[in-house]
Amino acid sequence: MRNPASGLAVVEHLVGLPVADVERNLILATLRDIGGDRTAAARMTGIAIRTLPNNMRAYAAQGCEMPDAGQAAH
Repeated sequence: MRNPASGLAVVEHLVGLPVADVERNLILATLRDIGGDRTAAARMTGIAIRTLPNNMRAYAAQGCEMPDAGQAAH
């Protein structure tokens, strides 16, 4: 679990960015970090498990690379 206080410093770097871009980057980074586990990513980000695949299809259509299950960044 990450320290919420340390997140405040990160947020400062996000000021002025479109929320859709921040959300996309957060979802994709989370998926990469946890090895593509969509259920865990939905739980961690607070996005409905039924919404996440829709978001991922939209990101793939935009040319984003989707992490495969079982490919954690660690």
